[in-house]
Amino acid sequence: MIFDTDIFIWIQRGNSKASRKVETARYRYLSIQTYMELMQGAVNKRQQQTIKDFLFEFDFKVLPLTENIGHRAAVYIEEYSLSSGLRAGDAIIAATAVENNFPLMTSNTKHFRPIRKLVLNGFRP
Repeated sequence: MIFDTDIFIWIQRGNSKASRKVETARYRYLSIQTYMELMQGAVNKRQQQTIKDFLFEFDFKVLPLTENIGHRAAVYIEEYSLSSGLRAGDAIIAATAVENNFPLMTSNTKHFRPIRKLVLNGFRP
Protein backbone atom coordinates (compact mmCIF):
# COMPACT_ATOMS: atom_id res chain seq x y z
CA MET A 1 0.00 0.00 0.00
CA ILE A 2 1.23 3.48 -0.89
CA PHE A 3 0.07 6.18 1.50
CA ASP A 4 -0.75 9.64 0.22
CA THR A 5 0.57 12.69 2.05
CA ASP A 6 -2.83 13.44 3.55
CA ILE A 7 -2.78 10.22 5.60
CA PHE A 8 0.38 11.38 7.36
CA ILE A 9 -1.23 14.75 8.01
CA TRP A 10 -4.22 13.02 9.61
CA ILE A 11 -1.84 11.07 11.83
CA GLN A 12 -0.02 14.27 12.84
CA ARG A 13 -3.42 15.72 13.80
CA GLY A 14 -4.03 12.75 16.09
CA ASN A 15 -6.53 10.84 13.95
CA SER A 16 -6.62 7.32 15.39
CA LYS A 17 -8.29 5.82 12.28
CA ALA A 18 -5.37 6.97 10.14
CA SER A 19 -2.91 5.57 12.67
CA ARG A 20 -4.66 2.20 12.64
CA LYS A 21 -4.54 2.09 8.83
CA VAL A 22 -0.77 2.47 8.98
CA GLU A 23 -0.34 0.07 11.89
CA THR A 24 -2.36 -2.69 10.22
CA ALA A 25 -0.88 -2.36 6.73
CA ARG A 26 1.17 -5.35 5.75
CA TYR A 27 3.50 -3.29 3.56
CA ARG A 28 4.05 0.46 3.80
CA TYR A 29 5.29 2.62 0.96
CA LEU A 30 5.36 6.27 0.08
CA SER A 31 6.50 8.07 -3.03
CA ILE A 32 9.49 10.37 -2.98
CA GLN A 33 6.97 13.13 -3.69
CA THR A 34 5.16 12.42 -0.41
CA TYR A 35 8.46 12.29 1.44
CA MET A 36 9.43 15.71 0.07
CA GLU A 37 6.00 17.16 0.91
CA LEU A 38 6.31 15.90 4.49
CA MET A 39 9.81 17.35 4.87
CA GLN A 40 8.75 20.66 3.33
CA GLY A 41 5.76 20.87 5.66
CA ALA A 42 7.89 20.53 8.79
CA VAL A 43 8.40 23.76 10.70
CA ASN A 44 11.87 22.90 12.04
CA LYS A 45 14.62 20.25 12.09
CA ARG A 46 13.09 18.58 15.13
CA GLN A 47 9.80 18.02 13.31
CA GLN A 48 11.67 16.70 10.26
CA GLN A 49 13.47 14.22 12.53
CA THR A 50 10.16 13.16 14.09
CA ILE A 51 8.82 12.41 10.61
CA LYS A 52 11.93 10.42 9.68
CA ASP A 53 11.72 8.49 12.98
CA PHE A 54 8.06 7.66 12.32
CA LEU A 55 8.84 6.39 8.82
CA PHE A 56 11.70 4.28 10.16
CA GLU A 57 9.67 2.91 13.09
CA PHE A 58 6.90 1.69 10.78
CA ASP A 59 9.35 0.41 8.16
CA PHE A 60 8.15 2.66 5.33
CA LYS A 61 9.95 2.30 2.04
CA VAL A 62 10.38 5.46 -0.03
CA LEU A 63 9.88 4.69 -3.71
CA PRO A 64 12.15 6.73 -6.00
CA LEU A 65 11.19 8.81 -8.99
CA THR A 66 12.13 6.68 -11.98
CA GLU A 67 12.09 7.52 -15.66
CA ASN A 68 8.90 5.47 -16.10
CA ILE A 69 7.18 7.22 -13.20
CA GLY A 70 8.18 10.61 -14.58
CA HIS A 71 6.89 9.72 -18.02
CA ARG A 72 3.59 8.36 -16.68
CA ALA A 73 3.12 11.45 -14.46
CA ALA A 74 3.65 13.71 -17.48
CA VAL A 75 1.05 11.74 -19.42
CA TYR A 76 -1.37 12.09 -16.49
CA ILE A 77 -0.85 15.86 -16.48
CA GLU A 78 -1.60 16.02 -20.21
CA GLU A 79 -4.70 13.85 -19.79
CA TYR A 80 -6.16 15.17 -16.55
CA SER A 81 -4.88 18.61 -15.58
CA LEU A 82 -7.35 20.55 -17.71
CA SER A 83 -10.37 18.31 -17.19
CA SER A 84 -9.87 17.39 -13.54
CA GLY A 85 -7.33 19.86 -12.17
CA LEU A 86 -4.69 17.20 -11.49
CA ARG A 87 -1.56 18.78 -9.99
CA ALA A 88 2.03 17.66 -10.60
CA GLY A 89 2.57 16.27 -7.11
CA ASP A 90 -0.55 14.13 -7.26
CA ALA A 91 0.41 12.95 -10.75
CA ILE A 92 3.78 11.74 -9.42
CA ILE A 93 2.14 9.97 -6.46
CA ALA A 94 -0.42 8.29 -8.73
CA ALA A 95 2.23 7.28 -11.26
CA THR A 96 4.36 5.81 -8.47
CA ALA A 97 1.43 3.67 -7.32
CA VAL A 98 0.55 2.48 -10.82
CA GLU A 99 4.15 1.77 -11.86
CA ASN A 100 4.71 -0.29 -8.71
CA ASN A 101 1.31 -2.04 -8.86
CA PHE A 102 0.26 -0.85 -5.41
CA PRO A 103 -3.05 0.60 -4.28
CA LEU A 104 -3.05 4.20 -3.03
CA MET A 105 -4.65 5.10 0.29
CA THR A 106 -5.91 8.68 0.32
CA SER A 107 -8.73 10.79 1.70
CA ASN A 108 -8.49 12.92 -1.46
CA THR A 109 -10.11 10.40 -3.78
CA LYS A 110 -11.57 13.11 -6.02
CA HIS A 111 -8.03 14.19 -6.96
CA PHE A 112 -7.20 10.70 -8.18
CA ARG A 113 -10.51 9.14 -9.27
CA PRO A 114 -10.20 9.96 -13.01
CA ILE A 115 -6.90 8.10 -13.36
CA ARG A 116 -7.37 4.76 -15.05
CA LYS A 117 -5.37 1.81 -13.71
CA LEU A 118 -4.98 3.48 -10.30
CA VAL A 119 -6.44 1.37 -7.49
CA LEU A 120 -7.73 3.65 -4.73
CA ASN A 121 -8.32 2.80 -1.10
CA GLY A 122 -10.37 5.70 0.13
CA PHE A 123 -9.94 6.90 3.71
CA ARG A 124 -12.62 8.75 5.65
CA PRO A 125 -11.32 10.53 8.73
